[in-house]
Amino acid sequence: MSDFAHQLNLSQIRDGQRLDLSADEAERAAITERLGLDGLERFDAHVALEREGEKVRAAGRIRAVLTQSCVATGEAVPAHVDEPFEILFLPEPQVGADEELELSDEDCDVVFHDGAAVDLGSALADTLGLALDPYPRSPNADEVLRSAGVLTEEQAGPFAALAKLKGLARE
Repeated sequence: MSDFAHQLNLSQIRDGQRLDLSADEAERAAITERLGLDGLERFDAHVALEREGEKVRAAGRIRAVLTQSCVATGEAVPAHVDEPFEILFLPEPQVGADEELELSDEDCDVVFHDGAAVDLGSALADTLGLALDPYPRSPNADEVLRSAGVLTEEQAGPFAALAKLKGLARE
């Protein structure tokens, strides 16, 4: 089952085609589970497609309204995503069993397809996942961490250690 069911048959994709997609309730629930979100109120994508043979480029913007769990407190942290994207769909490369496929930095937004269809919905859900804050924090996070004895970045960093040593040297 796809999280955001938008399979596009290659034979039906027109160069210059534009799509406006909105995830329905079931699709949002599947994406919420897949990405480990607390909730996903809205997920929309505006997409322009370019096609050259079996190569399809999808570019546009995703927008989402969601909640994530705070890494320190577990409280719900509201978030908004409004990100441009560009995804290149290419046919699955033919690599032998003993060969490795090397990807460059430019290939990071490449999604392979089976030659018949591209899974635009799944690629857009992956794009949303990459746009999320990996360490969402609620307003209470610093207080909870401090009370648990967790040092801040400034307290734990190398300059704090040097300052502490410098302070000891003066005594």
